[in-house]
Amino acid sequence: MNRIFCALTGAVLCTLAVASSAQDLPGKRDSINSAALGQKRFIQVVLPTGYKPGSADKYDVIYVTDGDDNTRTMADVEAFVSREGFMPPAIVVGVLNIDRGKDLTPTHVNDSNNSTSGGAPRFLAFFKNELIPYINKTYPADGDNILFGHSLGGLFVTYVLLNDPQVFKSYIAADPSYWWDNRYMLPDAVKKLPALSGMERSIYISGRAGQGMREMAIDPMDTLFQKYAPPGIDWKITSYANETHGTIRLKTMYDGLRFVYQGFRQRMPEFHPMAGVMLKDRPIKIWDFDDDTLKAHYTLDGSMPTGNSPNITKTMMLKNAGTFTVKVFTGNDKFDKSASGVFTEGPALPPSHLNKDLKPGGLHYAYYEGEWSKLPDFSKLKPVKEGLAGKDFDIGKMPKQQNFGVVFTGQFEAKQDGYYLFALVSDDGSKLYLNGKALVDNDGLHDASRGKSYIVPLKKGFYPIRLEYFQKDEGIVLKLVYIAPDKMDAKIPDAVAIPDELLYGRN
Repeated sequence: MNRIFCALTGAVLCTLAVASSAQDLPGKRDSINSAALGQKRFIQVVLPTGYKPGSADKYDVIYVTDGDDNTRTMADVEAFVSREGFMPPAIVVGVLNIDRGKDLTPTHVNDSNNSTSGGAPRFLAFFKNELIPYINKTYPADGDNILFGHSLGGLFVTYVLLNDPQVFKSYIAADPSYWWDNRYMLPDAVKKLPALSGMERSIYISGRAGQGMREMAIDPMDTLFQKYAPPGIDWKITSYANETHGTIRLKTMYDGLRFVYQGFRQRMPEFHPMAGVMLKDRPIKIWDFDDDTLKAHYTLDGSMPTGNSPNITKTMMLKNAGTFTVKVFTGNDKFDKSASGVFTEGPALPPSHLNKDLKPGGLHYAYYEGEWSKLPDFSKLKPVKEGLAGKDFDIGKMPKQQNFGVVFTGQFEAKQDGYYLFALVSDDGSKLYLNGKALVDNDGLHDASRGKSYIVPLKKGFYPIRLEYFQKDEGIVLKLVYIAPDKMDAKIPDAVAIPDELLYGRN
């Protein structure tokens, strides 16, 4: 509609029409005076849902051609995929149309329907020299950019990859019009794909199964990618059944973002135990809890794993003390994550005798009130309430639901000799001591996305135990679980709450 209106009324009124259509889109309307295009261009900028003005957070940027039609859908898909944890939050920038037949086509076709065609070189210059620098300066962009286009926009996406691949990190082309100008893009791909060797770029291309793939000339492009795409270009061409030229955009946006961010993870690699003490010549088991072990590599000497380091398996034996490091590799090295656990060699903790003032059935608790961002020195504070944390104890029923702390003290009874694994999950901070030794430190403001664990050899007997916890805002979570020696041989053992009869406290 905007293109026809332009042809009838001229560029000035067309610009006003585009500007008004942006008001129906999410985010903020902005504009930039383009020397490359010789006109004022309107854009729609959608910041991530969780963005807080003034924060230091930076985000990837998804640039969307045909922004009038595609900005809202891309913003919705980005919000969904990031909320589900498959990509980081990103900024969406939709470029609104004035003459898409001009901007998105790489060559001029001499017919009445395409009289202005062939403007892709200038449109690329607009992105590279004007729009991207402006976004980087004005908004919290981190410099990594994705380009999305549909139909002629998909043609433009591929044109940019072949002609100036440095401008964007990743490319997504939905049902691209490779038929354009007698399939101009196909011989161009033959000539330019090999030159992309080592560029570390990714492109996701979609088409409609059957006749759609043929009429858009995506099938022959698939053949060319198979033959000429060099190492360093991560590519995928997918055909969708039962989709139209319009509906294919939704699936392409979702699958394209999943492909671009393949392997992305919000959390650190998770293995248990995460640290501990080992007896000489007494190996321990380490269990990995990540879904994709093929992308997780490990070392035992404290060095950072590489892609050539051994792959982690679901269950591993650690024979000697040392630093166990895991690194998960993704499609983008800035999203790779690693975690390390330090295991020292030492003797079993010495047991003590049961304090006669303590009774089985749970630990003593002391409840405090205050506002903290980390665990305070509770010895300097006076408790508001005290009691026994027995079977009916519920930390969610404390007098306050936020800005409070609880300290649990007493003794733990070890019924067996051997390795014990203790794990602590909390929202917010917590810390576990045994025999006065800090085993698990989960302090600070955080959610309960994962716990921390520690393995330690014990002998039969009684051990002073102390558990500290504080809660700042809403979201009370505190779980202390353990694995006893006779459960350590299980393939994946269940960590359970310590039975009340093994906990001794003062009433």
